[in-house]
Amino acid sequence: MTTFGLLLVTLAGIGTGTLAWPIKLMRRFRFEQFWFVGMLVGMLIIPWVMTLSSIPGAVSAYASIDRSLLFKSNVFAFGWGIANVLYAVSVVRIGAALTGAILTGLGIAVGVVVPMVFKGTGLFSQAPSWSSSAGTMVLTGVGIVLLGVGIVTRAGFGREAILKTGQQTSGGFLGGLMMSAIGGLLSCGLSFAFVYSQGPIVEAMERQGGSITSANLAVWAVGLLGGVLVNILYPAYLMTKNKSWHVLLSSPGDLILSSLLGIQFIVAVVLMGRGMVLLGVLGASVGFGIQQVMQILGNQGVGFTSGEWRGVSGAPRQQMYAAIMILVVAVVIMAYGNVLTKS
Repeated sequence: MTTFGLLLVTLAGIGTGTLAWPIKLMRRFRFEQFWFVGMLVGMLIIPWVMTLSSIPGAVSAYASIDRSLLFKSNVFAFGWGIANVLYAVSVVRIGAALTGAILTGLGIAVGVVVPMVFKGTGLFSQAPSWSSSAGTMVLTGVGIVLLGVGIVTRAGFGREAILKTGQQTSGGFLGGLMMSAIGGLLSCGLSFAFVYSQGPIVEAMERQGGSITSANLAVWAVGLLGGVLVNILYPAYLMTKNKSWHVLLSSPGDLILSSLLGIQFIVAVVLMGRGMVLLGVLGASVGFGIQQVMQILGNQGVGFTSGEWRGVSGAPRQQMYAAIMILVVAVVIMAYGNVLTKS
C-alpha cells in the first residue's frame, strides 16, 4: 500500500505540474476564460455530479458531519484560492521565477511541518512529531527540497537572461514580495482542506454505501467550495471588467482544452488525497511534500517539451539538471522517512 501511495502522489504532482499543456495550445482564451471554465468543470461540476450520483445518501451523510469541520475545510480551500490570485498579481510585480520560488518554498515547508504539529483527522491523527526519527528525516528532505527550489529559481533567471524574455514587472516590488509570501503560506490550503476533514467525511460516506474512491471524492466536493468561490468568481470579475464573456463561445477548441485542464486538475487532486491515506500516518506530510516536488518537475517538463529551453545552454541548463537530481534525492529521503513509521 505504501508503494502504491507513493505512486499516486507522484502521479498527482505530475498531473498538477503539467496543467499548463492545454494552455499552450489555446488560441483565443486568456487567463480569465480558461481558468473560469477549468475550475468550474474541475472544482464544482465533476466532484458534485460524481458524488451525488455514486452515493445516493450523500446529502444525509454531509448533514451528519460536524459543521465546524466543514467550515474549517472550506477556510483552508478559500486560502488556497486566494494564493492563486496572489500568485498572478505577484508575477506582474516581481516576476514568475521569484514568485514561484517563494510560493513553492514556503508552501512545502508549511504543508509538511504543520500536520506533524497539529494532527489531521482519521489516520493522520496518529502522525509522529517533527522531532521523531521519521519526522527528522522528512524535515531533512524538506531542507533539500528548498535547496533544489533555490537552484531551479537561479536557473530560471539565467534562462531569462539568455533569451531576454524576462517579463516587465510593475507595481511595488516589496508589496509583491509580501503578497507572494502570503500566497506561499496559503498555498498548502488545498492539502489541509483534505487532511483536516477526510476522516469523518469518508466514514459518513462509507456508512451510506459509498466506495473508497467515491468517499474520497466526496471530501473534495464539499471541501473545495471555498476555493471555488475565489477561483471562479475572480476570473468572472476579470471577464466582466474586460467585457470578454463573449470569448467563451468564440473558440470550441479552447473550451474543450479548458475543460480538459479542469478534468486533469480534479483527477490529480483525488490521486493526491488517496495517496496520502495509503502512505499512512505520516502521509499528510510526506504525500504533500512529494506531490509538490513532482509538481515542480512536471512544470519543468512542460517547459522543456514546449521549447522554453530551446537555445539555452551553459550554466542555466546545468543548474536545472542539478536541481532535478537534488529534488529526486529529496523525494527518496522523504519516502524513507515515511518508511521509518512502519518500523
